[in-house]
Amino acid sequence: VLGRRGRKQDSVWAHRMLLLRAGDRLTDAGLHRLEQVLEDEDFEQVAAAWAVKERLRAMLAAQDIPAAQNARIDFEMAVAAADMAETDKLATTVATWWTEIKVFVRTHVTNARTESANTGIKHIKRTGRGFRNQRNYQSRILGTSIRQTRRRRRIPHQQGLHAQR
Repeated sequence: VLGRRGRKQDSVWAHRMLLLRAGDRLTDAGLHRLEQVLEDEDFEQVAAAWAVKERLRAMLAAQDIPAAQNARIDFEMAVAAADMAETDKLATTVATWWTEIKVFVRTHVTNARTESANTGIKHIKRTGRGFRNQRNYQSRILGTSIRQTRRRRRIPHQQGLHAQR
């Protein structure tokens, strides 16, 4: 906002972790500190961006589709009030992915485990710095995957499908 990197004198930079935390999980003292940080007129855009972030969180935390649609209206109103290119781009992304967001709200299932596996495979490939043999590359990926699966099975799962085992 001020055209330079953060410094301790900048209250927004000094309290950046507070800004990243969920607003509904803040203590009274945390909310008071947040209000003090966002009162400064120099940080009006930061306050608007924080409001948009909180509306997005509320939309993703909705328990059913009608609640998510109402939260989406609140989100779009916050985006319009913010009037920033970044929030407009976020609103476009939400509109593009609205069908998938509704599926998430209905099922609360993500593809996080698949994305994690793909990231692990890419990490192995980078670490290998160019395997000459495709079989060695596949063996390395499968070996890593097996170790992670065995480690995961040793951890007792408390809910979901794993509780039935």
